[in-house]
Amino acid sequence: AIITKIDENLYNRSISSKWSTSCDRANTTIILSLKNEVGSLVQALKVFQEKRVNLAHIESRRSKGSDSDCEIFLDCNTDREQLRELTQLLRNLLILNCVTDLAGVPWFPKKISELDLCANRVLMYGSELNADHPGFKDNVYRKRRKYFADLAMRYKHGDPIQRIDFKEEEVRTWGVVFRELNKLYVTHACKEYLQNFPLLIKHCNYREDNIPQLEDVSNFLKGHSGFILRPVAGYLSPRDFLAGLAFRVFHCTQYIRHSSDPLYTPEPDTCHELLGHVPLLADPTFAQFSQEIGLTSLGASDEAVKKLATCYFFTVEFGLCKQDGKLRAYGAGLLSSVSELKHALSDKARVLPFDPMVTFEQECLITTFQEAYFVSESFEEAKNKIREFAKTIWRPFTVHYNPYTQSVEVLKDIKSINYLLKHIRQELGIVEDTLYHITA
Repeated sequence: AIITKIDENLYNRSISSKWSTSCDRANTTIILSLKNEVGSLVQALKVFQEKRVNLAHIESRRSKGSDSDCEIFLDCNTDREQLRELTQLLRNLLILNCVTDLAGVPWFPKKISELDLCANRVLMYGSELNADHPGFKDNVYRKRRKYFADLAMRYKHGDPIQRIDFKEEEVRTWGVVFRELNKLYVTHACKEYLQNFPLLIKHCNYREDNIPQLEDVSNFLKGHSGFILRPVAGYLSPRDFLAGLAFRVFHCTQYIRHSSDPLYTPEPDTCHELLGHVPLLADPTFAQFSQEIGLTSLGASDEAVKKLATCYFFTVEFGLCKQDGKLRAYGAGLLSSVSELKHALSDKARVLPFDPMVTFEQECLITTFQEAYFVSESFEEAKNKIREFAKTIWRPFTVHYNPYTQSVEVLKDIKSINYLLKHIRQELGIVEDTLYHITA
């Protein structure tokens, strides 16, 4: 028998499963103890959908141990590997549904390795495509997407990112996007983008006839801004995605859009990530800006995370800035879309000053042009405004990122604050010593 159980006292949830026969596939009963609240069962059932496990029977009853819990019995047919993956994903789900030791604060990762617990919670696409997706009716493409999704689902922090032998059709699609966007960058992209793009051509083999490997790009970023890439199967929730930024981890897709329409995609793909996001993630100022948004999201309320995600969307994804008296794009959604890049910098676009208190009210559009774009005088101005906005988000603590341990330290008492002060004094000592030698 295989029996998996989570400590009910620690997580107030439990999972158990029994293997009923000794063959490769068997009928399995999984018992979940869940909080009786909206969304709990949906989140659990999504795990079965992702692993393509059919459910033969579902039954629920009130938990004997708690009036606020319910027990769910699920009968399914799995092989041993599916059962192992199911129970692991459900264990992760239990942790993510917990609160921290701070009363009422949602769980958030405190170590970079804990991103393993939330990187597979794909909300959209992944191995499944909507009926209006360009590749929905293409069985070959769908099979290829499942391959990429499975790679991302198996990835763990610290693993090398698997190198991909891209198909000729995928390289051609990349080539069309690469070629058409390169015609616009000189006149439409911000100067930080233009400074880093040639470095990616030199060090990461950015070429029209070659799709760069995520492992090479991740190593490049690490040496320039401290960011690294982590493969992901599709859309993550705003909370999970922003949590990655707090650790300077960018969740990055590895698949290519469908070849039937190279200049359109309803979702992020490698063209969007590598051409839109990566050149600016290599910029230290922009990297810090992205990380600060991520740090602000940790432990914040759902409402606050939604506001932050909207501000992220209209800056990092669709932001504009002024340089030398002209509008330039720094948002990845613009820098990876030929048509919207042209539109956003044309007289037809509605452009407003970036103000987080106004911006978070704007609707984020995925499949059409944005109704408005927001412009900042510089990255520094945008970062300062985000920092001021963060002060309006209530949390009973503050967080500090420790780059030496790649962990987040929660500052909630005198002891933790004194620890940070000691670190700051050490850094100030370096500055003082440097000034002494410069002026001596």
